[in-house]
Amino acid sequence: MATAERQEVQAVAKWVRMSPRKARLVVEHIRGRSVPEARTVLAFTQRAAAREIEKVLRSAVANAEANHNLVGDDLVVSAAYVDEGPVMKRWRARARGRAARIHKPTCHITVKLAEVERAPEPAPPAPEPEAQAEEAPKPKPAAKKAAPKRKAPAKKKEEEATT
Repeated sequence: MATAERQEVQAVAKWVRMSPRKARLVVEHIRGRSVPEARTVLAFTQRAAAREIEKVLRSAVANAEANHNLVGDDLVVSAAYVDEGPVMKRWRARARGRAARIHKPTCHITVKLAEVERAPEPAPPAPEPEAQAEEAPKPKPAAKKAAPKRKAPAKKKEEEATT
């Protein structure tokens, strides 16, 4: 039996000016979700990292559609992670001629998408010809008798005749 490999598509955003720790908080929410669901989660997330992660997700979907002929809405976020990038070090003047170090962290955001593994739909069972032949035809139900029509009350006819 041949095993079909799952096709995986990825997109990476490098040197994003954001703390990796803060970005990881948002990435945890979309891991394992379908693409439409992940987009909805990111759209309603208040954190600034959600905007950057949404860009990477859009890029990964575009890669899947353009390069691999996949349907974007049928994909699942199979992996999403944030790695640390280089830290820019800056100095800030402090009292008495001293200096304080300022760290400006960066991160690399990676989003991987894969196709949803769906079980093949079972075919509807074919009707058995033997079972149909054995059954006796059912008698038709008797027709209902029509109810007699009601006559209009005599009072209305008398009122119409007088006017």
